[in-house]
Amino acid sequence: MRTALSEKLNRLPATTLNRQDAGAVVSRFVGDTDMVENLFTSGIVSLFADAFKILSILVIVFTENRGLALLLCLVLPLIWLFTRHVQKNMLKAHVQNRVAVSRASAHVPETIRCIRTIQNLNREDYRLQSYDQAINESYAAIDKTNFYDAVYSPVILMLNAVVVACVMLLSASGSPKVLTLFGMSVGTSVAVINYISEVFGPIESLGMEIQTIQSAVAGVRRINEFLALPERWETSGAEQADSEAPCVSLEHVVFGYDDDRPVLQDLSLQVQRGEHVTIAGRTGAGKSTVFRLLLGLYRPHAGSVKVDGREAALIPDSEKRKVFGYVEQSFHRIPGTVMDQITLRDAGVTEEMAREAAKLAGLHEAITHLEKGYDTPCQPEIFSQGQWQLLSIARAVAAQPEILLLDEITANLDADTEAKVLEAI
Repeated sequence: MRTALSEKLNRLPATTLNRQDAGAVVSRFVGDTDMVENLFTSGIVSLFADAFKILSILVIVFTENRGLALLLCLVLPLIWLFTRHVQKNMLKAHVQNRVAVSRASAHVPETIRCIRTIQNLNREDYRLQSYDQAINESYAAIDKTNFYDAVYSPVILMLNAVVVACVMLLSASGSPKVLTLFGMSVGTSVAVINYISEVFGPIESLGMEIQTIQSAVAGVRRINEFLALPERWETSGAEQADSEAPCVSLEHVVFGYDDDRPVLQDLSLQVQRGEHVTIAGRTGAGKSTVFRLLLGLYRPHAGSVKVDGREAALIPDSEKRKVFGYVEQSFHRIPGTVMDQITLRDAGVTEEMAREAAKLAGLHEAITHLEKGYDTPCQPEIFSQGQWQLLSIARAVAAQPEILLLDEITANLDADTEAKVLEAI
């Protein structure tokens, strides 16, 4: 199931992922999947065992004492309605708990990522309050499930006692008509009481399984919601590159992250091979958005975005690294060595290509001075901020792409480091 979720995650478009809370996604991979696993390893087995036990006992009771069978037929629908009421409320509470837990899960990495800003602005109390709010919402939801779980067993035991009492009173009534249904010897009475307990015992066990079952059902619902998210557009039938077409072509492009507020309005632009183009504009004007459209992460609402004469969004993933090299304002590490940061474990990028890229970016000497060179495990402290940016350039050019996209890559650098980055470019 986790493999299926991971495959789905890789097939989701950037537009969908941007709307997903990171904590909610993680909770589907961890908490929800664990609860479904618990259902299959224990809950379903117990559920079927108890259900067959109840059915077999009802058959025996109907054969031995039809009066008791009729009484059970009257009581069992009431138990079923009560059970359904408990199930619905527990399911609702479990879903609320999952949402609260996902918020709490997202809070921790978000706090770690922004800890310097939080401490500089003295906002620790605010972060603590928001975390406590998520925890309290989770606690309230769990408290509700525990309430229904605690109430269920006593209600079933009371119904058990009521049925036994009714059978005993009817057996002692002395009425011939009643005795035709409930008349029985002392030994039969003892057996009947035992049978009644045997019926209500599995029912009580089913009630005890309700929390596991409903928690798993809540997990299944959330997993199904994730698996039902729209996937990226099909790229298998993509067009072939046209060497005669402009390298980059945007024609009357309209795009916005919110349909009511377009970021780009009727934008047209052409870039020829060998040309260097700078896109200038205020913050929020849409400079990074143009790059994301070129990378095929988004599709325009209107107009066309083409690279080498073919729609950018339909360029197969297997070709993209040969077409684009993209450098952002900050470097995003992956688990692994310095070599892994450059190659991204791409079989199409050899170690020799990675070393050449590092030399081109002006980072080769710094890497060779590390304890294990290119095989050094990558940690935040091994490079300065400027060196991380140089590593980002090395990653972008390692596959020798046709187009290099640089998104304000010197915005956070000092003058000396900026000069090194520009020299590398």
